[in-house]
Amino acid sequence: MTVIIAHMAKTKNSPPAIKKVGFVSLGCPKALVDSERILTQLRAEGYEVAPTYEEAHAVIVNTCGFITPAIEESLEAIGEAMDATGKVIVTGCLGERPETILERYPRVHAITGSMADDAVLHAIHELIPPDQNPHTALVPEAGVKLTPRHFSYLKIAEGCNHTCSFCIIPKLRGKQVSRDSKDLLGEAWRLLRSGTRELLVIAQDTSAYGVDLRHRSSTFLGQEIPAHLVDLTTQLGETGAWVRLHYVYPYPFVEKLVELMAQGKILPYLDVPFQHASPAVLRRMRRPGAAQQLEYVQRWREICPEIVLRSTFIVGFPGETEEDFQMLLDFLEAAQLDRVGCFTYSEVPEADATGFGDLVPEDVKDERYERFMAVQQTISARKLAARVGTEIDVVIDDYNEEAGQLIGRSWADAPEIDGQVFCVHGDLAETPEARALPAGSIKIGDRVRVRIEDADDYDLYGEVVGLKPWNIQLNDRR
Repeated sequence: MTVIIAHMAKTKNSPPAIKKVGFVSLGCPKALVDSERILTQLRAEGYEVAPTYEEAHAVIVNTCGFITPAIEESLEAIGEAMDATGKVIVTGCLGERPETILERYPRVHAITGSMADDAVLHAIHELIPPDQNPHTALVPEAGVKLTPRHFSYLKIAEGCNHTCSFCIIPKLRGKQVSRDSKDLLGEAWRLLRSGTRELLVIAQDTSAYGVDLRHRSSTFLGQEIPAHLVDLTTQLGETGAWVRLHYVYPYPFVEKLVELMAQGKILPYLDVPFQHASPAVLRRMRRPGAAQQLEYVQRWREICPEIVLRSTFIVGFPGETEEDFQMLLDFLEAAQLDRVGCFTYSEVPEADATGFGDLVPEDVKDERYERFMAVQQTISARKLAARVGTEIDVVIDDYNEEAGQLIGRSWADAPEIDGQVFCVHGDLAETPEARALPAGSIKIGDRVRVRIEDADDYDLYGEVVGLKPWNIQLNDRR
């Protein structure tokens, strides 16, 4: 959850104060991009933000409505903002279900759904009229960011065309709507000019990018670029930034993306939401069949042996038998995925699966979750242990001043969902190369070379042995 709180203050005889708006952003990276877009427009109209509810005049809450725990978290956030200010605007996925919000909080000022920036701004104007001074309408070139300066999410499409029985994203966000390649590349170039060094490409189904546009071309820097994930990624890969792909469904052309990884054009990292491995469960989920999953994994590793594969799975789906669950464990053992997330099934109001029978008892769900994680933990620990003694590229995300550590991620780790690399340099280091780098010489966003000395189940530990400067190439001919 990202929380940004703000206020407006004005005294009778003082100059007009800068008007500020509070913001609470919940949910996935795709929602985070929506929040950045709204905040950018607010900044364009002269609004700013402040850090506490006590200072807030009004608050916008960008909600998540994907699963029951997320809905409850969103409702709690709305209540907290209502208690603090009494002036709350609700937007995002849960905003598509206003009756759910109004049942608990009938006095919220306004409710809008997803992709309703104009409605959000109109509601803010009602509560806090915008400054009419044109000099306040200044927009940062790359917009407002809620992530650190050195990495950014690039959302390439909105909505989804799938009909998964456990999901209501198409009902909340509609069918897929892709953005033209020229707009995406223009945004990527602006982000890179402003300091971004890692682009995380996201959509509900990234592989389906451009299908709704019939992969039409648009002109960027004098080139006609089709709205297709391979063409888009090829262009992004020429920049020298880290390009990381998330939510990639295993369409046949994904092999071409893996070829780009093998060529060093984009990070050899692929996030593929398999969800299960039992054919019976996948049919009830309305997901692609299990037959090709292991074949895909094996083929991708043939093309790019260093590829890191991430996936997510649901255990305890209605009707899941012990035999089904064992198939999932067998798949984990055979596929040896590098990064895995697991969730116990949670009912989603309006999802088709909510009406299914054969519910799995909660204690059985929890027991299967523990068994699943035990298997994957062993796999993860073994894979990370194999990196001890090697040198890897790491981007620095943070410091732990108390421990004298730099906290970073290897190219094999996405922010906030995968592991971290804890490393030292300067006086705390043991090797001459690491001691030669004085304390304070490495900044957040720098890329460094780290020699790995230890590992646990999820994280790596080592020493910085050198800097690896970024070499961003935008080839800007405009």
